[in-house]
Amino acid sequence: MTTARPALDPELRELLADMPLMPLLSPEVLAQLRQYPSTPIDFLLAHRQVERREITVPAKDGAAIPLSVYSPTHTDRITPAPCVYWMHGGGMVMGDRFSQIDIPLEWLDAFDAVVVSVDYRLAPEATGTALVDDCYQGLLWIAEHAAELGIDPARIVLAGASAGGGLAAGVALLARDLGTPAIDAQILICPMLDHRNTTTSSRQYAGEPGVWNRQMNEFGWRAVLGDLTDGEVPAYISPALADDLSGLPTTYIDTGSAEVFRDEDTDYATRIWAAGGQAELHVWAGGFHGFDALYPQANISTTARRTRTDWLARHLRSSGAA
Repeated sequence: MTTARPALDPELRELLADMPLMPLLSPEVLAQLRQYPSTPIDFLLAHRQVERREITVPAKDGAAIPLSVYSPTHTDRITPAPCVYWMHGGGMVMGDRFSQIDIPLEWLDAFDAVVVSVDYRLAPEATGTALVDDCYQGLLWIAEHAAELGIDPARIVLAGASAGGGLAAGVALLARDLGTPAIDAQILICPMLDHRNTTTSSRQYAGEPGVWNRQMNEFGWRAVLGDLTDGEVPAYISPALADDLSGLPTTYIDTGSAEVFRDEDTDYATRIWAAGGQAELHVWAGGFHGFDALYPQANISTTARRTRTDWLARHLRSSGAA
């Protein structure tokens, strides 16, 4: 096991010292964590002029998939709006459509974007491609209801953090391979991309308490893969397995230097470039997993979030959507 590892950002290290770290995951610990309340969405919406709708769409097997739709109510936009489709984090085993929702709501503020967040089913109750299929069904609903939502169907941006970043990458692969719907861009925030857990960064962050370490990652992947063996895992679940990364939408990836997903994330960006695609990659020195969601007030976090938003602004300007 590699014991040397990049140091944490000094400000983050101080903040993290005061936070109770999550214990190693087990079925019992997961059951306890799932009892914690959702993100208080009403607080986040209180100072915004936003219309919120709650709907459900059918999964491939008929199960109900909840979607939250947030639309700006006061805008002088005369053209259809961009849409951000948000997939939450939580290691594939926890969280809901309100988790980390403050991140895409910043893009609603900045770009008058419509934000749609999906409550995909969680592992281990749902396994295999069920999670990414749920997200894809939500995407199809968005594309089919573009006029009703006031969005440009050619300006749908996939976005997600951690497990949600991995699911966004899987949905982008699925939409490419099925030929529909059009995806304008994908924003993958410290994405969970590779079930194999064999990178240097995976080994660096093993065996010690943390926000998300190698053992927690193994638990999440075992939960979602179920009975699948390594040779049976589709790339839509574990996007790092994809042989071909050509034809993907322009991509933004960011990660921390001090986190378990660092190497699989940098490799994914490298392989997009190798396939002739466009990607922007940021590795934030001293950032641990999910640092900008947990501590948005830290200097490194405000920089990371602003850089992400600036990238989306440049992209939307170049595509004529903002």
